[in-house]
Amino acid sequence: MYKGRTMKELIGKMRVRLGDFWWYSLIIFLANRAADLLNAFVGLWLVPHYVPPSELGAVLPLTNYAAFLAFPMAVFVSTFRNEISTLSIRGELGRLKTLMRGVFIASGVFLLCAVMLSYFMLPHFLERIRVAQGSLGMLILLTSFVGAIAPVYSNAMQALKKFRATSLINLIGAPVRLLTMLVAMPFRPLAGYFVGQASTPVFNIVMSIFSLRKELSVKAEPYWSKDVAKRFGKLFLIFAISGVAGSFCGLIETTVLRQRLPEIDSAAYYVVTRFSDISSFLYCTLVFTLFPFTAERSAKGEDVRPLIFKTSAAIVVFSCFIALFFTFFGRFIINLLPHGNLYASFWWAIPWMIAVTMMNSLVGIYTTAEVSANRFSFLWWMVPLNLLYPAVLLVVTGHGYFKGFFPPSLMDWLMRLNATSLKSMLCWMTAIGLIRLFGCALQCCFRPKGLVERG
Repeated sequence: MYKGRTMKELIGKMRVRLGDFWWYSLIIFLANRAADLLNAFVGLWLVPHYVPPSELGAVLPLTNYAAFLAFPMAVFVSTFRNEISTLSIRGELGRLKTLMRGVFIASGVFLLCAVMLSYFMLPHFLERIRVAQGSLGMLILLTSFVGAIAPVYSNAMQALKKFRATSLINLIGAPVRLLTMLVAMPFRPLAGYFVGQASTPVFNIVMSIFSLRKELSVKAEPYWSKDVAKRFGKLFLIFAISGVAGSFCGLIETTVLRQRLPEIDSAAYYVVTRFSDISSFLYCTLVFTLFPFTAERSAKGEDVRPLIFKTSAAIVVFSCFIALFFTFFGRFIINLLPHGNLYASFWWAIPWMIAVTMMNSLVGIYTTAEVSANRFSFLWWMVPLNLLYPAVLLVVTGHGYFKGFFPPSLMDWLMRLNATSLKSMLCWMTAIGLIRLFGCALQCCFRPKGLVERG
């Protein structure tokens, strides 16, 4: 009894010392890392074991294609996140319930549109990335839409600061995904992979509804009005423009990696990113916890930059530690994987990709803080950049299509820029990461301190 009370007091003192933001971040980080032990088994052993090397490089393009199909729904959910943050700060749960109902009605409309679009697009896309399983279509649609709808509830949990329940859901969701893949992948590897991917958001939706049962039991109150619709429409347009650029950028980048590079290079990229993604673990935790705190501080007119700088510093230190570890042990660990001898020579790409991931994480921290405060001026330069980058990639990797139209000197220059290996592709990814990070740093450092108003 005495020991239990002492431990409880010690935890209480630790929470006070860390503060709510870092305390909740620590809880979610520990829960997610326990789940990641199973996710690592899926990504590093289960998928390479069942999916042959000739198709392994297609996993990431197919995943990005699923995200692309769910793009309208994802935009709607992103808009919803800002609204739910505002409603939760005000304690207007009845209006929140009405808004959540509207999201699900909209999801049905978006699903119908995606089915029609996929009917025409998917066969051509599968052909381009050298995948023959046409039956993947409905599974990709299922994965994309349950994945897009699940954040409706996770965002509600986030805004209401239900971080304990979120940690538990994430912890249990990983075994659900693993068991589903163990059952499905032996029959059809790629199809089983997407069935497993869909199982996690389905589980998250069910458990989130249970966790929010008290908040959702309130009587629904009118939400939609002319002013609300106008504000919601404005936010939807902003997120749509940003989302189109971001989705297009990610889809083209992974498709170029699969289509233009040799099969061994594109498969090695999949293996490398399973390790480099470890450096994003802390970012995923901090960015989830960050949103409600920066939204609340902005609503009070406080400067959020000190929290951004501390969060960014934590990400840099963590990423450097992970990169150092894989610099020494990367080749050895890759050799332990199924077909690892094929990819061991690409060990050098792990610390490189960790650096790229770190830059993207720092950009994500800044943009999340901006969005939580309803500030979107960064889109004026980031959207054109995210459209220019994939366009340049397509030109330099497909320059043969322009032979006869471009001057010979320009064709020679494009040939030298061509991404024909994983190393050359990483050079392009590093360049765009540095440009994005430099733009965010300039905007963050030189903004007037008082400019923290919330729309």
